[in-house]
Amino acid sequence: MTAKIEASAPLRVDLAGGWTDVGPYPTDFGGEVVNFAINLRVIAKIMDGHREDGIEYEFPAPRGSGLGTSSAMNVASAALMHPEEAGKPEALAERAFLTESLEGNLCGRQDQWASAFGGFNHLLFIGNSVEMMPFEPMNSAKNWLKRHLIIAFSGESRRSGEMQELVWGRYSDGDMGVIEGLNIIRGSAREMASGLQKDRRDLVVKSLRNVCKGVDLIDKSIHEPFREALDPLVSNGTVAAWKALGAGGGGCVAILCSQNGLGELKHTIEAFDWDIIEWDYEDQGVQISG
Repeated sequence: MTAKIEASAPLRVDLAGGWTDVGPYPTDFGGEVVNFAINLRVIAKIMDGHREDGIEYEFPAPRGSGLGTSSAMNVASAALMHPEEAGKPEALAERAFLTESLEGNLCGRQDQWASAFGGFNHLLFIGNSVEMMPFEPMNSAKNWLKRHLIIAFSGESRRSGEMQELVWGRYSDGDMGVIEGLNIIRGSAREMASGLQKDRRDLVVKSLRNVCKGVDLIDKSIHEPFREALDPLVSNGTVAAWKALGAGGGGCVAILCSQNGLGELKHTIEAFDWDIIEWDYEDQGVQISG
């Protein structure tokens, strides 16, 4: 009987710095991202000896959710096709990135590295290289983030490639608003890393707010699907900060609620017919069995 081989790779939450790992920005300025893997995993299965077109996939979240489903799929697929690299997550991450690039997608490298390595990541992007910075958030900071960070799916999937083309087209034209926004987003990653390592919750909030400031400069439509619901909650103190996940324009949003704001936030999420995505941290990256 032919054996079935299975690989899986986790989705991720991009906390700060997203966009600066993409396109020409790492070459022109150098990008920086903080993210973490979550316990929702894309599963890829294939019968032993079959070709890549025989892979079957299971997705724990909608495609276009902003949680890195495509990259997790490609990391898991790379593990199936190259089991000899099962202990080389960086090689599998780069294979996944090249697969997406060859398919014509304008993408960065943060998603693939998060899926391949798991855990919390503080990544630097210089040209085509990725450097993993020493990064260990305090347990108290992780526990606080887990209690207060809500991930909600708006029900509206988006195409990351379309949003990327809009932003990077303006970047190529020398749009100073886009460049300024990206520089602000890059700076937010250092704030986020410092906040989590020192359990400085004020820095975590400041970082998320600066992400929003930078994102609005590069393209206001990225956050547009979420403003009506969340801006009033920021004004009344229910929500400390929020950001679109992934390229935005739909998909998921990460919402950092205040100490006593969870009830009102959940009421708003229900009123807007969004879905809360339950999550936990995932320390394991890509895995293969069979």
